[in-house]
Amino acid sequence: MSRNIRRLLFLAALLLAPAVSAQQSAAPTEPRNGRIYLDVVVTQKSGPPVSDLQQQDFTILDNKVPQTITSFQAVDGRQAPIEVVVVVDAVNADYHTVAYERDQIDKFLRTEGGDLAHSTALAVLTDTGVQTVGDFSKDGNKLSASLDQYTVALRFLRRGAGFYAAAERFQVSLDGLHELVEREASLPGRKIMIWISPGWPLLSGPEVQLDTKEQQQLFADIVDFSTDLLRDRITLYNIDPLGTGEGLDRALYWQSFVNGISKPSQVTAGNLGLQVLATQSGGLVFTASNNITALLQNCLADARAYYKLSFDPPTGERSNEHHHLEIRIAQHGLTARTHEGYYSRPELGWRPVIPTPVDTGSRLAPD
Repeated sequence: MSRNIRRLLFLAALLLAPAVSAQQSAAPTEPRNGRIYLDVVVTQKSGPPVSDLQQQDFTILDNKVPQTITSFQAVDGRQAPIEVVVVVDAVNADYHTVAYERDQIDKFLRTEGGDLAHSTALAVLTDTGVQTVGDFSKDGNKLSASLDQYTVALRFLRRGAGFYAAAERFQVSLDGLHELVEREASLPGRKIMIWISPGWPLLSGPEVQLDTKEQQQLFADIVDFSTDLLRDRITLYNIDPLGTGEGLDRALYWQSFVNGISKPSQVTAGNLGLQVLATQSGGLVFTASNNITALLQNCLADARAYYKLSFDPPTGERSNEHHHLEIRIAQHGLTARTHEGYYSRPELGWRPVIPTPVDTGSRLAPD
């Protein structure tokens, strides 16, 4: 790793430090117990979610150890309070791609006469942050009109413009995700966040080496994002608007980073990739098609029927200890998706923490 890159990363960490302290000082005051709640979607290999299971059909494994299910609820998504946020990424896609995204989203919003199943909001990520388009609404026609009137007034950060532009897009993207997660934290119920984007730069590769301080900062940010998404019941989805035009190498590169990180020495910036965070939250990643209208419907199919389970996690032996979660279904041929892990806070029992802005890393592998 070059001296200039190290200097850039270290400077970014210094600039972010005051913001981190401010966020941490604003910890929530309401009491919280250590119980973990999971929204679990059960499916066959294809088809809609399965809705007729009972508690005895589920087994929760925490680091491969079965846990006692403390509560169980089969949820009809048509009756549950679910908030949907559709994000247009105008930072990591070019102008023509964003225009195509907007046309496809408009078709989605006007489906079924504009009668949306869930309260939905639109947001656009620009190089100045996240900008909302209207308010939450079930009126797709109203949201579509707001989108038609909205102009993406920004300076597009160019894709493939070298490391420094990639690092900037990485930081802007993660700051935007942090801002949206923070906004969603106050809303009740389950949230589905659908990020339409090729993904931000992963800033990882064989020629990149992070020092101990950089790894520790990135690890802290991984812990915070994982905790916040779980705490706030946010499932993240990613639709790649380029579809098969993305290129197989780049479309699949993120899979190298999807396993949970147990300690700072394992960290690369790729562990904070959009597709990685989506998979770990129990969401889906779509890369094989650019039919965004249909893929948005596929994402929301997860909300038709799901299960809300809880358990009391074992006490961790050390702070930020990673626990891998797995849900096993007794019936053959069924699979379950939910958050794939969490990080313990043994000094307080497991509890949520306030989101932390994410430091930048470096990546020289496929952008």
